[in-house]
Amino acid sequence: MNLNNIHNIYFVGIGGIGMSAIARFFKSQNKHVAGYDKTKTDITDALSQMQIDIVFEDSVDNLDVKFLNPETTLVVYTPAIPKDHKQLTYFKNSNYKVLKRSEILGIITENTFCLAVAGTHGKTTTTSILGHLLKSCNVELTAFLGGISENYNSNLILNGSEVSVVEADEFDRSFLTLSPDMAAITSMDADHLDIYGDASQLVQSFKDFTKKLKPNGKLFVKNGLPIEGITYGIEDDADYSIQNIKIENGTYVLDVKTPNTTLKNIEFNLPGRHNLSNALVALAMSVEYGLPTNQLAKALATYKGVKRRFTYQIKTENFVFIDDYAHHPEEINAVHQAVREMYPEKKVLAVFQPHLFSRTQDFAAEFAKSLSQFDQIMLLDIYPARELPIEGVTSSWLLSLIENENKELVSKVDLISKIKQSNADVVLTIGAGDIGAEVSKIKQALLVHEN
Repeated sequence: MNLNNIHNIYFVGIGGIGMSAIARFFKSQNKHVAGYDKTKTDITDALSQMQIDIVFEDSVDNLDVKFLNPETTLVVYTPAIPKDHKQLTYFKNSNYKVLKRSEILGIITENTFCLAVAGTHGKTTTTSILGHLLKSCNVELTAFLGGISENYNSNLILNGSEVSVVEADEFDRSFLTLSPDMAAITSMDADHLDIYGDASQLVQSFKDFTKKLKPNGKLFVKNGLPIEGITYGIEDDADYSIQNIKIENGTYVLDVKTPNTTLKNIEFNLPGRHNLSNALVALAMSVEYGLPTNQLAKALATYKGVKRRFTYQIKTENFVFIDDYAHHPEEINAVHQAVREMYPEKKVLAVFQPHLFSRTQDFAAEFAKSLSQFDQIMLLDIYPARELPIEGVTSSWLLSLIENENKELVSKVDLISKIKQSNADVVLTIGAGDIGAEVSKIKQALLVHEN
């Protein structure tokens, strides 16, 4: 497809984090951009401020006339959109070019030097670190992020078109539309079993992804995964390895052993061993791309993180409030490790909103085990996203499996008062649903409470 012939691009599900990054990109290319989303959010507000028209009612009647020409209009949709969506059905039945988000990403990046990050966890943070490192070294790049970078307050880093940095999403096998020059696989834990059926099929899809690398492409693999490539790991004998980890004033100070040298006393400000691992593979990809290690080390120290990835909302000597997107048991374990490492003597309350009935059902025992590690647990109702309820799969059922007795089911209405009553030293809000929309309200209430 020649994108030069496309003047109008309509996004069905424009408010999604990945979709909105592509919408921003096309707007920067002087295309006419518009779209539909179910609800107003901070993301749709930000897009509207860029003169991107968004409708919130699923109706063909509210389509702008300039998007009614199939010859000059491209339609992009997210797999999260229901099959009976009126606008999407109209476009599909009216000879429009209709592509999934992953397919258009494949087209945008095919004539660039593409660096792609795959894995069931760590994609967004790794991609944003990688984008930051390359931009700090003045590489001409476009980075599409699955979260809002704290450094750039955006999910798109625009600094040229020679190089592209993307998340390679395993959901719906989307990453098989990419053809990267360099790729990383951060993890292959079972997830999206509603799509894959079982874990072996998920692993096979990652192996299929490795075959999408361009000739002479480089693959980076977390040490221990059953795929061959340039390995990386923490305190082990990988090709790239972090050694001599210290914590000084809440900052990691560490050495990185590369195949050719050892970089000493690198600083990194994100808590958690999982984030050290993400930083390491981003650094390894940047080194192999050919960037100077002294510049990369300085850039790593200035990386601020991604919103909703262990984001400090309140950080005082006596009280801490952190928000995180974790929605898989392994991600909750990573958050727990990080918070215990930083606050070993503190009482920690975890407020968790489960995401998807199917994921809750598939990993109920693992969720219960990971949540039981916190001093106190509050569960919100399951966020359904694209799913209908599954009989018997509820938050009260999940609560019954948690072994820690200091647990309760909480409604959003009562959440703030319950948090205040907990007297916790550290409060965590965790989940990928709409719990993120509650964070600012909780923060304001807790700031008043603390004062």
